[in-house]
Order: sequence, then structure tokens, then C-alpha cells
Amino acid sequence: MTATLHSADSSPGHDDFSRAGADLVGLTKSALNLAQIVDHVHAPEAGAIDVFMGITRAQHDAALGALLRLEYAAYEEMALAKTRQLLVLARERWPICRIGLAHRLGPVCVGGASVIIAVSTGHREAAFRSCQFLIDSVKTTLPIWKNDIFERGTRWQTGQMIQAQGQ
Repeated sequence: MTATLHSADSSPGHDDFSRAGADLVGLTKSALNLAQIVDHVHAPEAGAIDVFMGITRAQHDAALGALLRLEYAAYEEMALAKTRQLLVLARERWPICRIGLAHRLGPVCVGGASVIIAVSTGHREAAFRSCQFLIDSVKTTLPIWKNDIFERGTRWQTGQMIQAQGQ
């Protein structure tokens, strides 16, 4: 069973995370809460929890200036369906106790978390491998797009400049 976090219009501080079921999947405009996701995957039979947290890092582009924030957009229904498929694949490969996977939508400032994945398993190797599989798969298969917002323009994840002020 999978609990779903998908309230893209939720306000910060609102508890979006349902604790029903073994897994947590979601997209949200609210700040991600690492402790809440780790708490969800904690299980008596788990001997290991592996966590990946993707953070917006400070960057500088010679033409565009400093990075101000990232903005994420998604085809939400498809992203949630594909995420659930990824969880099934991970469970087929490793003996997983619980999974928590949450991705931000909308603006994420420098230092903010864009994605958190937590996986609990009986032993560390399965936790490491399944968590890496999940983040690699999220980056390559989900319909989630990232726009880098700089001081003097924007750039989509592909690196193609979309808009620059003053040009």
C-alpha cells in the first residue's frame, strides 16, 4: 500500500504526509521535511535506512549571474504513476521494508531540498543500492522539469537559455 502526498497547493507547515501503508510518494509545493520522511520509513524489521536529499546549490553563470532559485514543474498525474512503478521495480530487486519519496514543485531557493528519498531495508547494501536506483530513475524517467532562475535570466535543465533580461 502506498500513501500519497500530492497536494501541489498545500501551504507550508501543513502536514501532507499520510502514515498509512508502507510507502510514501509525493509531489508538493511545501518544504520537504527530512525527519518526517525518515520517521515514515523507520520500521522494527529495518536494520538500515539510506537517505538521499537533493539540495539546490549556489551557482554562478558568467552571463546570467548568481542562481536565485530553481523552479520545478511536472505532469503530476504521470509523475506519481511512474514513481509508483519505480517503487515496484525497486521492491522486485531488493528486500525493502519501506520507501519515502517526495519531490518539490514550484520554487526552491538555494539551500532548499528538491527531493528526498529514504529507503529502509534489513541490511545496508540493499538500502544503498535501492536508494541510488530510485534517485537515478527519478532523474531520468519522471516528467519533472527544472528551470534555473538566475539574476539576469533563466535556463532550463538542458542548459538551453530560454530567456535573458536585456536581450
